Amino acid sequence: MAADTRPGIRGRIARRFRASDGAYRRGDGRVALLFLLPDLIPFVIFTVIGVLATFGLSFAHWDLINPPSFAGLQNYQSLWDDDLFRKVLVNTTYYTLGVVPLSTALALLVALGLNLKLGGSLLLRTAYFSPYITTLAASALIFQWIYDPRAGLIDSVLYAIGVQNPPGWLNSSAWAMPAMIIFGVWRQIGFNIVLFLAGLQGVDRSLLEAASVDGAGRWARFVHVTLPLISPTTFFVIVVTTIGSFQIFDQAYVMTNGKFYPNNATNTLVGYLFQQAFVFAGSNMGVASAVAWVLFMLVFAVTIVQFLMQRRWVHYG
Repeated sequence: MAADTRPGIRGRIARRFRASDGAYRRGDGRVALLFLLPDLIPFVIFTVIGVLATFGLSFAHWDLINPPSFAGLQNYQSLWDDDLFRKVLVNTTYYTLGVVPLSTALALLVALGLNLKLGGSLLLRTAYFSPYITTLAASALIFQWIYDPRAGLIDSVLYAIGVQNPPGWLNSSAWAMPAMIIFGVWRQIGFNIVLFLAGLQGVDRSLLEAASVDGAGRWARFVHVTLPLISPTTFFVIVVTTIGSFQIFDQAYVMTNGKFYPNNATNTLVGYLFQQAFVFAGSNMGVASAVAWVLFMLVFAVTIVQFLMQRRWVHYG
């Protein structure tokens, strides 16, 4: 009889544990929400509501003094007709197309070297990552001196080796944005190196050894084994770097003392947004909000395309 009742007892005990476990999980969710409220409430008030407010303001005229007035699509039409807006859009795209491939490729190359675990690799990792955590304003001021055409480090070296007409960097319409790209790559590469190192250390060594046994050389192992295995990391690096590059503002503002010289060659979408909101006469937060939403839709569209394209070259599992 004990044998007949045991399954029933086991079943009741199991059901009781499942019921209590489910009740515990529901209670745990409420407790978690309670702990999240101090951060969730400010996020909703200052971020979510703020974002929705900018969408409404993009269809209005508002100079921060008088009450907003409905403008329809006039703000977006004014952007379309503004030559400066088209210029900063090209500048931002130019910067992104320069920083993303360069910082990704150089970071992968450096990460491959650091992954060999040679002597001093820890010191090198720190040195490469330090620009990313250095205060951006301080770094931009240092590069402003480096690019100085009279006493800057780069032009001084070029003069010393016999170059009579250095590029001029921030004073040249042709070289100002390349100067920004160099700074952007220098600052971003450390973060990308850390991500690539994590991806490389997750590569299954047995697969590389098997490829080596089959006669694959170092380059073949890298192309056909390592690259596919770290493709999710590469995809993440490209997406994050692209989003960050479209939002460039601080370094251009600091390095040009807020002037975006020469002739707006270093001006960007966020810089143009700042000018519309706080610099240009007759400040119009409606136009600034429209710029913000154009930037959002641009970044969103590029990210969607990247996610669609990943099916062709990103390998998971």
